[in-house]
Amino acid sequence: MEESKVKSGKEILDDFFKEISSIENVDKTIAESLTELYTNGKLTDKNVVNELQKIRTDNGNEN
Repeated sequence: MEESKVKSGKEILDDFFKEISSIENVDKTIAESLTELYTNGKLTDKNVVNELQKIRTDNGNEN
């Protein structure tokens, strides 16, 4: 019988951000931006808000 391994929080997050772009109905631009922030160790609430605002502005939606 194979022993199951419990994943660490980092492993779970690593797996999630590897797969986020392939999740159905997830905006690819947002997924890529979040993955980049995570990869660079900059996934904070402030950086996420700033990145989402940048995406909105780039898409012509100022609100």
